[in-house]
Amino acid sequence: MSTKRQPSPSKLSDRWIEENNEFVNKWKNRDVSSREQNHTILLLSSDFHKLLQKIQGLPPLEDYAQLELCVVYNVCLLSIGLSKMSEAEILLAQTMDRVLQMTGVEPMASSPPDVWHTVLTSMEKRAVNSSVQNLLCVQWAIWLANCSLEAIEGLQGEFSSLSTRVQDLTSEARHISSNTPLLVMEPKNLVQLLEICTLITQGAEKINEGRSSEALTCLQAASTLPAPRTLVAYTHLLSGFCLAHTGRPQMALQCFRKAVEIDFPSVCALYQSLLIFRRQGDTQAEIQMLGLLHSTLMSTSTTEPGKTSDQLLSWSVLLRSQALRGLLSVPTALCVLHSLAQKCVLHSRVSEAVEHYLDLLAAIHSKENGVWSEDPHLPRLPELYLEAGTSLLLAKRPVDCMTLCDEVISTTAELLPEHVVLEEPEEGVEAPAVRAEGEQDQVAMLFWTGAAYLVQGHCYCHMQDWKQAVTHYTRCINLLVKVRFKEKGGQPQVPTADMVDEKRTDLQILQRMKGLSLAGRGISFAHTDQLGHALRDLKLSLQAFEECVGAGLWCGEVLWRLNRKQEAAAIWEKTWSISKHSVEKIPVYLREPQSGPMLDSAELRLRVQELDPK
Repeated sequence: MSTKRQPSPSKLSDRWIEENNEFVNKWKNRDVSSREQNHTILLLSSDFHKLLQKIQGLPPLEDYAQLELCVVYNVCLLSIGLSKMSEAEILLAQTMDRVLQMTGVEPMASSPPDVWHTVLTSMEKRAVNSSVQNLLCVQWAIWLANCSLEAIEGLQGEFSSLSTRVQDLTSEARHISSNTPLLVMEPKNLVQLLEICTLITQGAEKINEGRSSEALTCLQAASTLPAPRTLVAYTHLLSGFCLAHTGRPQMALQCFRKAVEIDFPSVCALYQSLLIFRRQGDTQAEIQMLGLLHSTLMSTSTTEPGKTSDQLLSWSVLLRSQALRGLLSVPTALCVLHSLAQKCVLHSRVSEAVEHYLDLLAAIHSKENGVWSEDPHLPRLPELYLEAGTSLLLAKRPVDCMTLCDEVISTTAELLPEHVVLEEPEEGVEAPAVRAEGEQDQVAMLFWTGAAYLVQGHCYCHMQDWKQAVTHYTRCINLLVKVRFKEKGGQPQVPTADMVDEKRTDLQILQRMKGLSLAGRGISFAHTDQLGHALRDLKLSLQAFEECVGAGLWCGEVLWRLNRKQEAAAIWEKTWSISKHSVEKIPVYLREPQSGPMLDSAELRLRVQELDPK
């Protein structure tokens, strides 16, 4: 009776090497222009897994060890390329157990660095040492992708010399046998990628911990390593962070410039440069950089490092540190456009501001079928309308401004509450943070509608339609008087200026709007010679918002017309003595109007001097 002869070990080994090399060549000869990269990796990963199952169906023998470890290397890299870190880590741990069994050492329940120390010692003089060193590269990649920097530090000595050892051992192995299993990625190239990615991750972590000087040393070492342009740019970018944090802004700007030159467009470098200009108060440079950043973001599909078509492992898979992700974060194109528009309004570049605001609203409205969702870093849509409307008023386009305000009113008017109670915020918490979501929306609706009427009042003042101005300012006032404030342990009451402090942000907005609307109505009454009504409103305006310059100047003007010149002079002097605060954080639509009826302070000072010549 005949028996079927089993293939000899050498024939099995040759067949499996042939299979392995076929798969590797399929990867290396693929169409790199194809967008189906992940699909290709998935198919190859499946093929390699099947091959590995056949090899590991045999006991762990040194005869097959080099082949098995090469296939494990290929399988693990494909898994890492698909971001399947756990799958690669489990396979690697199981393989290390088999390697120890080959040497007669029982697998042990130790930490991974301890297991590796044992494996490396036991394999040092064996023929498969080169393949073990290759798998050490894989372990390094897994730990780096998982941000396990402590584990990497546990084998720092082994990793530091890995580049030389991998190159020497690989050359040795190929010299010994031409029938060597092929690898999907050269270990030398993998080590080079790991070296710079590790230094970048360590640098980011140190920056995040406030150890910028240590991080700078780390990053300067990384910048000299052979690496893709994007990674070299990252080293200069993070060095710029370190220099900025240690008070060397000009050197930081040089680093950011290098990052852009090496890997244009480096949107993060552009963003960090504009932040330095902002801190230095260089407004023109900041506006210029905002424009460049916006145009770059609009022409760039992504700000994240990505996988290029000819790579199995990209740095995006290895650079997954939260600290690094935070440092590389950049506002969206819409947020940048909004900042640009605001800066232009603040610094009298009105025509540019109008253009940017209209572009912003057009971009938002172009996102149809519910795709648009409000960016948490942008103001809400009604606020954007109010800001855009104010820029149109500054550009002397009051009719267009009123159209945008009508949009706000038509959206919010029917949702207004009958009354609103603002409650004392908790210790250390700003007022909006302590209200429920529904209550926040109620307050916001009331403030937006009130602001829309306020800005429309400014428009009618600009057009000298005093009757309509009074009507719209009155509508704003009628909304604001619905608001009450409740202090801890007290009853709701009418808010007053002495209740306002830095924590009570809603009260600040409320009192400012009251002051501006009463001032606008008082000025309108003054232009129709209703001086009694004008004086009442202007005084009430100063009670609500004593820093309102327009109310102070016009209150003095009305008193002067009523022949109460000494009182007028006193109010003017007090108004001129008010120290000007930064308006950067105040919404543009809640700032004092820059158009419409204005009084010339120089002419008023002459009046005061004539009244009391000394």
